[in-house]
Amino acid sequence: MANGILVIDKPQDWTSHDVVAKLRGILHEKRIGHAGTLDPMATGVLPVFVGRATRAVEFAADREKEYVAGLRLGIVTDTQDITGTIRETHDVHVSREALDSVLNRFRGEIQQIPPMYSAVKKNGKKLYELARRGEEIEREPRPITVFELELVEQNAETDFILRVLCSKGTYVRTLCHDIGRALGCGGTLYSLRRTKSAGFDLSQSLTMERIAEESDPISLLLPVDAYFSDTPALSLENTEKEQKIRNGSAVQVAGQTDGIYRVYGPGGDFLALSRLEQGRLITIKSFFEV
Repeated sequence: MANGILVIDKPQDWTSHDVVAKLRGILHEKRIGHAGTLDPMATGVLPVFVGRATRAVEFAADREKEYVAGLRLGIVTDTQDITGTIRETHDVHVSREALDSVLNRFRGEIQQIPPMYSAVKKNGKKLYELARRGEEIEREPRPITVFELELVEQNAETDFILRVLCSKGTYVRTLCHDIGRALGCGGTLYSLRRTKSAGFDLSQSLTMERIAEESDPISLLLPVDAYFSDTPALSLENTEKEQKIRNGSAVQVAGQTDGIYRVYGPGGDFLALSRLEQGRLITIKSFFEV
């Protein structure tokens, strides 16, 4: 059975759901989920979890993400990216140095108002559903962290490339919109490529064409325990303890420091992510195939 992780280089104009639907057909596996939705215009790293590995998706949400973003000054759109309807246009007289000096306002812990065209819910309704009806409502700002924000290059008088390393919940198009507003000329996102997500980067990614051409696509899956490679491993010494883990029971383990471990059976099978507390090993999430 297909169990593991694929790091997809999502093509432009595909939704994240499109990727999942296509992979279900290729891998003949219904249990497929992704970590971190990408808008159709965006490309880049989309980690996809297959089979029993879907249980790891929840651990991917909190990891930081990196993007290379195209900022176009002088334009404001309703979606905050180039796919939307233009609401304002302005003359642009912004030097590279002027833009660079403004970026410091957007580094570190900041507040960001989510865009109307987003899946954020307000009173049980997704904002994009309201936006499509022509409604715009007040949204509460949310805390995000921009760990790194770098001006990479200037491509044209109005076009700049930024590198953004940020926390979950960050809208890069809103960041571009807000930078443009701070400069007094407006701004919008015209391109977006995610280069890191959930601990994976582009060097590990595969195109959809590469996967479709592979005679044995299951062989391309990364093992789910690779996702927890920065967590120490703990191997159980006998099958009795392995069976207890498989039954959802805690087991006693001596000689190990308290903490989080990826747990293996004596035969090397990855069983679970577990917490050791005072010699008692408790399962956080199991990953063995039932």
